[in-house]
Amino acid sequence: MMIIRWLVILVFFGYAWRRKSLTTWIFVAMLVGAETGNDWPGVAINLRLLSLIFLNLIRTVIAPLLFSTLVVGIAGHASLRQVGRMGIKALVYFEVVTTLALLIGLAAINFTKAGVGVTMPAATTSQLSAPPPQSASDIILHIFPENIAKSVAEGQVLQIVVFSIVFAIALALVKESKRQPVLSFCESLSETMFKFTNIVMMFAPIGVGAAIAYTVGHMGLGILVNLFKLLATLYAALLAFIVCVLVPVAVMAKVPLREFAKAIAEPVSIAFATTSSEAALPRAMEQMESIGVPRQIVAFVIPTGYSFNLDGSSLYLSLASVFVAQVAGVQMSFGQQLLMVFTLMLTSKGVAGVPRAALVILLGTVASFHLPVEPVFIILGIDELMDMARTSVNVLGNCLASVVIARWEGEFRPEPRGAIRTQTVSL
Repeated sequence: MMIIRWLVILVFFGYAWRRKSLTTWIFVAMLVGAETGNDWPGVAINLRLLSLIFLNLIRTVIAPLLFSTLVVGIAGHASLRQVGRMGIKALVYFEVVTTLALLIGLAAINFTKAGVGVTMPAATTSQLSAPPPQSASDIILHIFPENIAKSVAEGQVLQIVVFSIVFAIALALVKESKRQPVLSFCESLSETMFKFTNIVMMFAPIGVGAAIAYTVGHMGLGILVNLFKLLATLYAALLAFIVCVLVPVAVMAKVPLREFAKAIAEPVSIAFATTSSEAALPRAMEQMESIGVPRQIVAFVIPTGYSFNLDGSSLYLSLASVFVAQVAGVQMSFGQQLLMVFTLMLTSKGVAGVPRAALVILLGTVASFHLPVEPVFIILGIDELMDMARTSVNVLGNCLASVVIARWEGEFRPEPRGAIRTQTVSL
């Protein structure tokens, strides 16, 4: 039976060799790791070193990536003061909707408890404990850094975010001639860290395979049941978010649902197939303009939304973070979970379109809350299937945001455009 399983894996290996796709290699590595952990647990234990190397490389990305993307996302939109009402309304809308997405993800994973029932290895669980009880003043004080170098060294993601936000606001307030060199540096740093992430991700199949082998060697194949339960929870939660949040928002904003649904079908499909919000960006902007959203609103809201309105990614991050805690057997109070949601609300900004950006944010968050990393590597094994859904919801949410802001500004004009199309057909 073991020989048959390895022959099947060999077939998948040949397929991956022909495809030369990172996602395919990660999937094959997950199969190899699971089978290795099941057949040779002693060997699998020694493979953990490879997964830890990958983890360390990913951790080096977190601080510079968050700093550069947040500074560019905020200071780069310093013109928000000039666009006035539209900028304020857009940011308020983005924060309200993404917070609701985070809360829905939190509720979904607490309801299904997809990570409960997994037995972590003794070597790992002995180092785990729930975050110690803290007073409200301690929690608030811990948010603000006393030394940014210390925050980076200790992996205090929330402190890095707060520093980056204050720095970006200060940069936005200086003169253009003084702001531009720093902004250009941050843009270059951001692009460099994206490339750095791509290089590190070339090591991902080895890191993920080793982590899966180590985990299955200790826990058995039962962990895969929890993994697919997590996948089902994500899809159900995203559907609930669409039905309970986006649809009511569209109805309240008097969005023409049928025309809107036809317009978003293509960009959402592109996002689902490519798992890239950026790939769907040009078509999304064109389609929103075609149904009556003014060009200046489309050009502002949708690109800005890719930094501040990540509905699908926000929901995924809250859900995945609690899943990690459940797998680790760490009991987190509702207040601690809300603090995690607040952390994710800030750290998820500015990294849309970056391959595996959610992995970087998720690793930084679980490290801040003293949670283990093994479940994160397990999640990466099915990340492609999860990424399809969350990216599609990101694009859907940003398209809807452009219509809502246009309606809010009193500039949504679907009727005249419809009349023009009708007249053209009649001729």
